[in-house]
Order: sequence, then structure tokens, then C-alpha cells
Amino acid sequence: MKRSISLAEFSQEQISNFCGVLNRNIKAIEKHFGVVLRIQDEQLVMVSKETIPQTAVDTVMHILEQCRKVALSLQEVENLLNVADKHALGDLERFTIKLRSMYITPQSELQCRYLERIARKVVNFSIGPAGTGKTYLAVAMAVQALENEEVSRLILTRPAVEAGEKLGFLPGDLAQKVDPYLRPVYDALYEMLGFDKVEKLITRHIIEVAPLAYMRGRTLNNAFVILDEAQNTTPAQMKMFLTRIGFGSRAVVTGDVTQTDLPDQKTSGLSHSLNILKDIEAIGFTYFTSADVVRHPLVQSIVEAYDKFENGSNN
Repeated sequence: MKRSISLAEFSQEQISNFCGVLNRNIKAIEKHFGVVLRIQDEQLVMVSKETIPQTAVDTVMHILEQCRKVALSLQEVENLLNVADKHALGDLERFTIKLRSMYITPQSELQCRYLERIARKVVNFSIGPAGTGKTYLAVAMAVQALENEEVSRLILTRPAVEAGEKLGFLPGDLAQKVDPYLRPVYDALYEMLGFDKVEKLITRHIIEVAPLAYMRGRTLNNAFVILDEAQNTTPAQMKMFLTRIGFGSRAVVTGDVTQTDLPDQKTSGLSHSLNILKDIEAIGFTYFTSADVVRHPLVQSIVEAYDKFENGSNN
């Protein structure tokens, strides 16, 4: 059986992106679908002794389209193959975040629903453990909104709560003390926009990364605002943050209610707000679990092991 895909509209660089280093991407696709891939006369030819399903052709075309923007790593290709096995490719196409420098594809049905809610709702809460894509996807949606001129600035914030280390002993002012705690947000921005562009946008105040305390007294119009590590807010801080949202703005609140660093068993503003706001239609809620972790498989095993231990300790 043979199926062909035209490569006439693809440059040599894009075809090279698709093939990967030492043709590793092609080898992964061949192994996954049980086919042989050949490039002949501006055609990508899929050959197999068995009937080649349309899903295989559609998935390869999807990967090719991703490679128009950026070279995909072997891990990214394997993720796309695994996701395409479990979910409708149309959904993945529909919810793929298309940035100028790269495409970001959701890795699960729940991530698709999360992105859909961010697109439709003014405020979204994303709750779950590390590795589920809560913050990364929120940053990607924020960058897309900025590139599409849907908002004029990005504001990324988190509460300045000490998690074992004393902020007072760190050098600099409050913003500089909190910067290291916002490193995951910076890393996502650097990956999506590049280091130089991020630094320029920060200098021009188009991107603002600041402690939550700096939000007090402001009204945030025409902005995409992300509150990360929201489990470490107090109820008063959460109310303050949510009432900062102005016209033309969107907000995403992320956190893990099981990982609170607040002192003296204080009530988490995240947990408190979930009960108060659950019936407001314009607010979306997405709950991730350890089953939704999409990092290295070892990370998911670690999260599940901790959940098992902690649940056993509470019994």
C-alpha cells in the first residue's frame, strides 16, 4: 500500500525540520505507524504492506504543517503522535496555538477544553499539579493575544510568599527578590518570543512581571493577566487581584491547592475563591489531576506516588 503527500509548497528547510536530526523524526513516525517514509520528486511517500489508515496521513500532514514554523524535536513529534492516537485531529488543529515563532499543540482533551475556556471566558481558574500545562498554556495564549493585537500588554504576577527561603536575605528590591520565583514564566516567554524580544518588551512595559503586591490600586485595562501560584494568596489578595480586571482584559489564575506555602494554616485565597465564584457564568474552571501530567513520564509517577502516600497518611 502506498500513500503520497505533496511537498511542493514546502522549502528545503521546512522538510529538514520535518525529518529531524539524523532523520530521527521520520524514524519515530515509521515506527509508530509501521510504515516506510521516502521523499521522491517533491512527494512524501508512505509505504506499508498493510492498508495505511487516513489517521496516519492526517497526522503526518499535521506534523508537516507544524514544521513550517519551527524544527520539531523528537520528543515533540512523539507527543504529537501519541496525542493524535487519543484525540480527534480536528480538535488539535482547532486548538493549536499559532505563534509567529512556533506552534503549540495541546496534549490532551482537557487541555483543549482549557484553551477553549481561555478563549471564551473573561476569567479562568486552572487548578492542578505541576506538569499539567496550566501556566505554560496560559502564557502561550497571552503571547498569541499580544501578537494578534487583542491586548496591548501582558502582566504576569504571583504572591511573594516564602517557600522555605527568606526573601529578606535575597538581594535587590521586592521585584528583584521575587524574580527567581517567576522563572518558569520567564522560561516560557523566552521559548516563545526569544530572550532579546522579551527583554525589549519588558523595557517598554508591554510585558510586566511583578509581585502581586504591585497590583494593589491599579485597574488593568486591555491586558492579559496571569496570576501564578495562586494557592499562596490570601482571600483578601485574591479579591484585590480579581477586582483589578478592567475593560478588554482577560485573566488566568493558576495554582495547586495541595501545595500551599501560607504560614500558620491560613486560608488559601484560591480555595476560598473557588467556592465563592463557582456560579458566575463568565468565569471558567479547569481541574487537572496527576493523570493529566504531560512532562517526562517519571514526573507523573512521582506525583502519583506522593498522592498515594499522602492519601494513605490521612486514612
